[in-house]
Amino acid sequence: MASIEIEKLEKSYGHVSVLHGIDLDIRDGEFIVLVGPSGCGKSTLLRMIAGLEDVSKGEIRIAGNRVNDLHPKDRDIAMVFQSYALYPHMSVAGNMSYSLRLRKTAKEKIGAAVAGAASKLGLEPLLERRPKALSGGQRQRVAMGRAIVRQPKAFLFDEPLSNLDARLREQMRAEIKKMHADLKATSIYVTHDQIEAMTLADRIVAMHGGVVQQVGSPLELYDRPANLFVAGFIGSPGMNFLDAAYLGGAAILKDGSRIAVNSPAAVQEGSGLTLGIRPEHIVITTDGSGMRAGVELVEPTGFGIILHLSMHGLPVKVFTLDRQALALGGEVTVSFPAEHVHLFDDEGKRIG
Repeated sequence: MASIEIEKLEKSYGHVSVLHGIDLDIRDGEFIVLVGPSGCGKSTLLRMIAGLEDVSKGEIRIAGNRVNDLHPKDRDIAMVFQSYALYPHMSVAGNMSYSLRLRKTAKEKIGAAVAGAASKLGLEPLLERRPKALSGGQRQRVAMGRAIVRQPKAFLFDEPLSNLDARLREQMRAEIKKMHADLKATSIYVTHDQIEAMTLADRIVAMHGGVVQQVGSPLELYDRPANLFVAGFIGSPGMNFLDAAYLGGAAILKDGSRIAVNSPAAVQEGSGLTLGIRPEHIVITTDGSGMRAGVELVEPTGFGIILHLSMHGLPVKVFTLDRQALALGGEVTVSFPAEHVHLFDDEGKRIG
């Protein structure tokens, strides 16, 4: 396996720039997830690492070697796509061994490689079947097995689970995580699903508008998002945002409500800011203290309950595990614990 270094990487199509100076160091054996909305540049970046897109500016190094001008087959990487791209006339074993046969690898080595990959992915009973006789999850495991047998320096995954239903995605996430723990392979995984990013990644690279917004562990992005984009993208339900002004150690909302905050050194008295708090951190008070809010919608999810509130005309979501919330009347009182309040300046950057 190998480290991957990306330095000042840019990509343009004519006069349209889609990636803007990407810098990223991926350690040997690390599982990196590129996450962001459609059009943020994450798949373009992955395809540039694979050699499927040309580099406009900057450098890509794999195992210390510059690969900008190398053909994809010479980069020693394996890619798993959203579409399985299996050969319908070949068996599972034939699909998995195809690249090795092209390289004229010895038969005994091919057999050992296919058997090893099939064992890791639970494909032994399916080796003689053809793709049409497989489920979607089984086909995706075959695609992963085809990548594993090559023993590449790095694995690249381009939204491999997006064609599967919710239950299969959950199962395949576990398969991919087990595979990574077993192989300890350098892996880059692209998704727009922040749940996949949180559950799979050693580190997440959050992207928006062709720019890296934040790099860190899943909990770093969850607990201390660098800006409004990351705060809103990571977490489900999404973080609540309220416009406020900073006065006397508190955030003052437009209706005059006062929310205590941990005073950040970077904010000036009277300056505008955005207050953020996650739905699961808002407390429904039972003693009547706190701010009043009207209940507009109650969504039971099974595990918990999402309350859609209107607080002096401002929309606020609350997530609670207390099923008594199902019987709430038309109004509740809520509090925002200061230790869970996030503050962002007028440019959207974190200040506290």
